[in-house]
Amino acid sequence: MEKPLARWPFFGAVLSLVGCDHATKAAAQDSLLPGRVITLIRGWLDLRYTENFDTAFSLTRTWSGGSKAVVLTLAAVVMCAAVVVVAWRRRNRAPTIERVALALVLAGAIGNTLDRASRGYVVDFIHIHHWPVFNAADVFIVVGAILLAWRSGTSGQAHRRSTG
Repeated sequence: MEKPLARWPFFGAVLSLVGCDHATKAAAQDSLLPGRVITLIRGWLDLRYTENFDTAFSLTRTWSGGSKAVVLTLAAVVMCAAVVVVAWRRRNRAPTIERVALALVLAGAIGNTLDRASRGYVVDFIHIHHWPVFNAADVFIVVGAILLAWRSGTSGQAHRRSTG
């Protein structure tokens, strides 16, 4: 039987991460406008404010029109709902690493979705040279996805060992 408070650390982590994401975006907006760049590691890493009206890696750059922001926001809301459903269904069986991964993915998705819904764009500010500018929410999503992939790979290996 599930303990009533067992799910609160998950949602607390998600809310905390969304708060961190938006705090860093607000700091970037305050400190990096208009056009200021802060070099952290010369030739490799700097902070620069950008407004991303597209998706990661500009996947929809050829799509023009006023409906783009609305469609991207709705797609993000559907993805957030899907992660919530997976997390809810797995709440009693998922190991800690999977719960952490799902919290990271959900927090990143919510952070960027809130940006897109409220502003029409996502605030990005971390610039590793030769890579698109990104934000903390993007880091959460990527780290969460890597953890989920790793978890999937290790659980598959364990399953093959036990049946082979």
